[in-house]
Amino acid sequence: MLQKLNKKRAGFTLVEIMIVVAIIALLAAIAVPNFLRSRKRSQATRILEDLRMIDAAVDQYAIEANLAANTVVPFDKVKLYLKTGTPLYTTGKSVLGDSYGTSFTVDGVISTPTNTKTALSDVAPDEFWSPYLLK
Repeated sequence: MLQKLNKKRAGFTLVEIMIVVAIIALLAAIAVPNFLRSRKRSQATRILEDLRMIDAAVDQYAIEANLAANTVVPFDKVKLYLKTGTPLYTTGKSVLGDSYGTSFTVDGVISTPTNTKTALSDVAPDEFWSPYLLK
């Protein structure tokens, strides 16, 4: 009776297991670079949105304080018009750790930090960063 049980056992062969592992490795090799690229692209989009929020905050402060064009506005005043608790409000830095600046000019151009542009140049060409010129 014990011999009948052993004969009925079925399992996977080494070749079958190796084929499954090879297929999983192939799928991972395809998926990982795409994941890394999409992560960098989302970081670039986040930085662009931060620049837009800073620009809007500078404009809003200038309107409420009745400031003329080319007036320098410190980041402490800009912070008043950013959502509290956000990383932009608390640190004033991009997701890559680069500072956006300590002061901004009313009706001036807020520029992308150079290190940020360099780090994300493969997923975000120069046209992506317009209208925010590079330092």
